[in-house]
Amino acid sequence: MPDTALMKLRRNPGTAIALVLASHPLESLSISVGVAVAAAVSGRSLREVGLVLATVLVGRITAGWLNDVADRERDVAAERSEKPLARDWVHPGTVTFAVACATCVLVPLSISNGTTAGIIHLVAVAVAWLYNTRIKLTALSWVPWAVSFGLYPSFLSYGGWGGGPHGGPATPLMTVLAALLGIGVHFLLALPDLVGDNHNGVKSLPVRVALRIGAPKLLIVTTAYLVLVTAGLVVAGLTVGLYQ
Repeated sequence: MPDTALMKLRRNPGTAIALVLASHPLESLSISVGVAVAAAVSGRSLREVGLVLATVLVGRITAGWLNDVADRERDVAAERSEKPLARDWVHPGTVTFAVACATCVLVPLSISNGTTAGIIHLVAVAVAWLYNTRIKLTALSWVPWAVSFGLYPSFLSYGGWGGGPHGGPATPLMTVLAALLGIGVHFLLALPDLVGDNHNGVKSLPVRVALRIGAPKLLIVTTAYLVLVTAGLVVAGLTVGLYQ
């Protein structure tokens, strides 16, 4: 590729690529694969696992898009060059329009997992969207992550193939552990942005804790916490199980 073309691509990679980058692709894919693996371990069929993966992925992508729209001014102030909206690679209106289009797909996709499961998943996505309001700037920033992740066990336990009733309620232990995992993921994802967030006046729980114990120690605590919670989920899955 000629140098001029490469430089042009770096300046603006195009709307499609910018939308992919703004969707928090690694985060969205990692969470989706994690829920799909849980579905497979719980005994769901291959096609149902694929449906779970697609459903959660679309939901997480919409949350990622809204996150970048909400954070655009703060990302510009923090000079976050990896953020497409901060670099004007894509207009915020284009991203919100993409969210609207994706939601039109998300609703029937969610209900395809079963009526109850679909409603639960849509609530989980709505809560993830809620994080992008002022709540993310406060000490309550962990709440949407805990609620959203805490709903995933019920999404799986009520899930099936096609609309209508399926399954039953998830065990309380799996729900609590999933919620705790969500809090840990929140801290993990906040770690790279602690300095910029603090500079921009974001006083989320991870920022507040980091100011007290320091970012290096918070990284160690967060890693240990996630290992313990993940181990707890594995043990609970093998003993208590997903279904009541």
